[in-house]
Amino acid sequence: MIPLLSMTSTFASCEQVPAREFHVAVVFCTCLSGPVASQRISSVDLSCCSLEHLPANLFYSQDLTHLNLKQNFLRQIPSLPAARGLNELQRFTKLKSLNLSNNHLGDFPLAVCNIPTLTELNVSCNALRAVPAAVGVMHNLQTFLLDGNFLQSLPAELESMHQLSYLGLSFNEFTDIPEVLEKLTAVDKLCMSGNCMETLRLQALRKMPHIKHVDLRLNVIRKLIADEVDFLQHVTQLDLRDNKLGDLDAMIFNNIEVLHCERNQLVTLRICGYFLKALYASSNELVQLDVYPIPNYLSYMDISRNRLESVPEWVCESRKLEVLDIGHNQICELPARLFCNSSLRKLLAGHNQLTRLPERLERTLVEVLDVQHNQLLELPPSLLMKADSLRFLNASANKLETLPPATLSEETSSILQELYLTNNNLTDKCVPLLTGHPHLKILHMAYNRLQSFPASKMAKLEELEEVDISGNKLKAIPTTIMNCRRMHTVIAHSNCIEVFPEVMQLPEMKCVDLSCNELSEVTLPENLPPKLQELDLTGNPRLTLDHKTLELLNNIRCFKIDQPSAGDASGAPAVWSHGYTEASGVKNKLCVAALSVNNFCDNREALYGVFDGDRNVEVPYLLQCTMSDILAEELQKTKHEEEYMVNTFIVMQRKLGTAGQKLGGAAVLCHIKHDPVDPGGSFTLTSANVGKCQTVLCRNGKPLPLSRSYSMSCEEELKRIKQHKAIITEDGKVNGVTESTRILGYTFLHPSVVPRPHVQSVTLTPQDEFFILGSKGLWDSLSIEEAVEAVRNVPDALAAAKKLCTLAQSYGCHDSISAVVVQLNVTEDSFCCCELSASGAVPPPSPGIFPSSVNMVIKDRPSDGLGVPSSSSGMASEISSEISTSEMSSEVGSTASDEPPSGALNESSPAYPSEQRCMLHAVCLSNSFQRQLSSATFSSAFSDNGLDSDDEEPIEGVFINGSRVEVEVDIHCSRAKEKERQQSLLQVPPEASDEGIVISANEDEPGLPRKADFSAVGTIGRRRANGSVAPQERSHNVIEVATDAPLRKPGGYFAAPAQPDPDDQFIIPPELEEEVKEIMKHHQEQQQQQQQPQLQQQPPQRQYPVDQLPDYYDTPL
Repeated sequence: MIPLLSMTSTFASCEQVPAREFHVAVVFCTCLSGPVASQRISSVDLSCCSLEHLPANLFYSQDLTHLNLKQNFLRQIPSLPAARGLNELQRFTKLKSLNLSNNHLGDFPLAVCNIPTLTELNVSCNALRAVPAAVGVMHNLQTFLLDGNFLQSLPAELESMHQLSYLGLSFNEFTDIPEVLEKLTAVDKLCMSGNCMETLRLQALRKMPHIKHVDLRLNVIRKLIADEVDFLQHVTQLDLRDNKLGDLDAMIFNNIEVLHCERNQLVTLRICGYFLKALYASSNELVQLDVYPIPNYLSYMDISRNRLESVPEWVCESRKLEVLDIGHNQICELPARLFCNSSLRKLLAGHNQLTRLPERLERTLVEVLDVQHNQLLELPPSLLMKADSLRFLNASANKLETLPPATLSEETSSILQELYLTNNNLTDKCVPLLTGHPHLKILHMAYNRLQSFPASKMAKLEELEEVDISGNKLKAIPTTIMNCRRMHTVIAHSNCIEVFPEVMQLPEMKCVDLSCNELSEVTLPENLPPKLQELDLTGNPRLTLDHKTLELLNNIRCFKIDQPSAGDASGAPAVWSHGYTEASGVKNKLCVAALSVNNFCDNREALYGVFDGDRNVEVPYLLQCTMSDILAEELQKTKHEEEYMVNTFIVMQRKLGTAGQKLGGAAVLCHIKHDPVDPGGSFTLTSANVGKCQTVLCRNGKPLPLSRSYSMSCEEELKRIKQHKAIITEDGKVNGVTESTRILGYTFLHPSVVPRPHVQSVTLTPQDEFFILGSKGLWDSLSIEEAVEAVRNVPDALAAAKKLCTLAQSYGCHDSISAVVVQLNVTEDSFCCCELSASGAVPPPSPGIFPSSVNMVIKDRPSDGLGVPSSSSGMASEISSEISTSEMSSEVGSTASDEPPSGALNESSPAYPSEQRCMLHAVCLSNSFQRQLSSATFSSAFSDNGLDSDDEEPIEGVFINGSRVEVEVDIHCSRAKEKERQQSLLQVPPEASDEGIVISANEDEPGLPRKADFSAVGTIGRRRANGSVAPQERSHNVIEVATDAPLRKPGGYFAAPAQPDPDDQFIIPPELEEEVKEIMKHHQEQQQQQQQPQLQQQPPQRQYPVDQLPDYYDTPL
C-alpha cells in the first residue's frame, strides 16, 4: 500500500514554481480514482501552479478539508464548463480551509458561501471591490482575510458571523473604520494598515470595547480626534507607524502597553506610563518626550534618530528598563543615574555629541555599551573596573588616546569579549592595558596610531579569535600570536608589515588580509590551515612568490594577489584608477560581488559595479558576469545614457531566469564615457542603481549622491505599491521578502517590485576627486559624508576601499560588504585628439597601458554580418569576486577569455597606425580583437543553470548537464577606423617561444563553431579552478589557431563549447621548435602566394605595414 501523503505546505512567500510541480500534483490527484481511493486525502496544495481553471481530477475526492489555490490565474469565467469553474467549490462539503489569494477573481466567489464547514477563507489580493451580503451565512467562519483589495465598505450582514475572530482589511480603500466591526465582538485586533485614513476618530474605537490591538500602519493619518472621549481602557497595543503625525497625545490610552509610532513627523509625544512595556518612536523629529506617570513596567525603549538634546529624567527612574536606544540624537551628556539602573543591560548611545561619560560609576550591570561616533577624549577611569558584566564595548570613531585599566592588580574580573576601538588616536601605551581582559575574543583597533604590538601582551590574549589592526604603522605582527589557538581572522592591511606573520600555523585560521603592506616574501608551513578560505596579498609591490608557494596556495578558495602591469608608456597620469574590496558576512558567505572594467569598449570608457544579494550568493555572481556584456550590446543600439542603462537592467532581469524568480539582488553600475564625436568634449559619468547599492561622487570635497534607495520611505514608491495591492509586512518588506521596491529578481513580486533603475548622469570636472560604489552593508553603517571624508586623503584606491570596509565592520555591520573606490584625475585638457594632426600634446590616458598586441585575430565578416569583434575589457579589466572571470570562463565552458595576450605591443610597434593617436582612445586595429569575459545567465532560451553556494542546496529548477553548462557568451564588436577591410595572414613573432610550443589538440564539438583557446596564456592574475590568483610565470607561449568569429544567434548569444582540457594538448619539445617554425613559415608563404592573384583582382584597399598583424593563420599542424 502507498502511504498516506499530505501535500499541505506553508509558503512564506508566493513563489512561482516550475510547471512540473503542478503535473505532480495532478498525477497525485489522479491516484484518488485508483487503488488508493480508500485513503482519504485531506489536504491538497496547488499554489503557484499557473492554473487558469480547476483541474477535473481535483474533484475525484470530495473529502478535502484544506485546499490551497493561491498565486494562480483563477477567475470567474462564465464560459467555463460547470465542472471546471469556481462554482464547483461548493462540492467540497467538508472543506475547512480555502486559500484563493493572489488570483484574478475580480468578483467574490459566491460558491464558497455554500460551504457550511468553512472556518478559514483567504481571498486577499484579488481586486475585489465589494463583499456580497451572502457571506453572512458562513456562521462557522473564524478567519476572513480580505487584504489587498479595493474595498471601501463592508456589508452589515457580517454581524451574523458570531465566531469570526480575525478580519484582515489591510491595504484596501477604507477612509474610516467600518461600523459593522462594532457587532463582531469576537474580533480583538483591528487590522487596517495601508488604507486611506487621514483622521483617526477615537469615538469609533470607543464603540468597540472588544478591540485590544489597533494596527493602522501606512495610512495617511495626520491627527487624532478625541471628541470628548473618556479614556480608552481596552486598547493595549497601538501601531501608528509610517503616518503623517506631527504631534501625538496618547494619554487617552491609559492602559497602553506597546506603542509604535516610528517614521512619522513627531515633534512632541505624550504617553500614559501606567502599564507601558515597550515604546518604539525612532526616526521622528522629537525634541520632547513625556511619559507620565513613571513607567515602572517599561523594558524596551527605542527613541533613536530624533533631535533630543538630553535624556528625559524619568528614564533613570524606570525600574525595569533593560534596553535603551538613544543613538543618532544630539545628546551632549548622559546622567550618572542611568548607569545605576540595576535592570539596564543594553545602552546604545552612538552618533551623539557626548564629550564625556559620567566619571563616578557605581556597580553597573550593563552588558552592552555602544558610544561610537561621539567626541569622547577618554573613557571613565573606573568604567572597566566597575562594569563587571560588560561583554561588549564599542567606542569607535571618537578621539580616545588611551584606555582605562581593567584592574589595579594582577587579578581581573573582566568578562569583556568584544572591544571595538577603530578610528581613534590610540598609541602603543594602551596595548598593555588589553591584558586585563583575558576573555577577549574580538579586538578591532584599526586606524589608530599603533607602531608596535608587544609580543608579551599578545601572548596573554589566548582566547582571541578575531583581530583587526589595519591602518596603523605596524612593522610586524608578534610571533606570540601562535598562543591564540582559536584565532580565525587576522586583518592587518594598510600597515608597514615587512615579514609574513606565522598565522598560517594556527589550526582555526579562515581569513588573512595583509594587503597594502611592504611584504617581500611569504613563508608558509608544509600544510595550510584546513579551514583557510581567504588570503589577500594585494598592494604589496615588492612581493614575489615562487612556484612552490603558488602551488601550496592553490587550495585556498579566494587568494588575491596583484596583477603585473607594465605601466603607461607615455608617463602621463591616468584619468581614473580603482580599488575594490569585499568582506563576507554571516556564516562566512560572500553575498556581494564587484565589477571593474577600466578599459571598457575600446579603452576609452570604464565600467564599475557592485551587486548585493542580501543572503544569496547566486544573483550577485550572475550580475557580475553578465551585466557588462548586456551594457556593451545596448551601447550599440543607443548612446542616450538613461535609455541604455534602463534597457541593461531590464534585459538583465529577463536573463536571470529561474534564479530571478525566487531570488533577487541590488545593483549599481557606473559608466564613464567620452564622446568621440566631440573632440573638445569631456567625460560623462552615468550611475544607475536598484536596491540599496549606491554611488556617491566627491566634488570639491563634498559628497554628491548619484543614486537613490527606493523603499517604503519614498512617497511615490509607497503610492505605487499600494496601487498594486501588495502586502507590506510589519518589518517593512513587500510580501515579507524585500525592503526595496526596485530591485533585480523577485519576479514573482511583479508588478510591485520592478527592475527599473534610477539613472543620473554628471559631467566630470577637474573638481571631481573620486567616487564610491558600495553595497547595502556599507551605506547602512556609514553616511555618505563620513565615507567621503574617510578616504579623501587616502592616495591609493585599494587602500581607500579597504578602509571603508574596515570602518563599516567596526561600526557594527555583520552583512557582506563590497566597496569600489574610483579615483579621478580629470584635467582641463582631457579631451580627445584622435582627429588632430601631430600636435605633440597628449592628454591623460585612461588607466593601464594599451592592450598588448593581439596574437589572435579573425577573418573579416561579410558586409551583412556583425562587424569585427573588438576589445571591450582591455588589459586592465578585471572582475572582483571570490570567483573570477577566468574561473567563470573555465567552469561554464566558455573559451572566451579576458586575459591579456602574451605578447607586448608598444607605441613603436608596426601594428600601430602611423597616424597620431589619442591616449584616451585605444588604437583601433581593423581586424584585431580581444575576447570579453563570458556571460553566464539563467536564460530560458537555453537551460536554467544555477551556481550555488557551498552551504546551500541547489536552486530548484537549475541543472548542470554533466561537466558542461550551457551559457550565453557575448563577443562585442568594435568600430574599426578603416572604412575598408582586407584579409591577411598571421605572422608568428620571432620570439614565439623559448621553452616549447603548445598547440591545442582538442576537437571541436559537432555543430559548434571552432574557437581558439586562450587556456595556455601566461598566468597573469588568473584565478585557478578554486578561485586563487597566480602571478605571471615563465610558461609555454601559445600559437593560436584562429577561425571565424562565432556566429551570433538572433539574440546575440550562443552556447559555448566546453573549455579544452590542458591535459589534451601536445607539447612540442624545444629541440623541434625551429623545425616547426620553418614548416609554419613555409606554409605561410604558400598561402600568401595563393592569395596574391586574388588580391590583385580586388579594388585597391588601404595598405598597412607589411609586418602588421594578419587576419588569420592556417597551420598544417
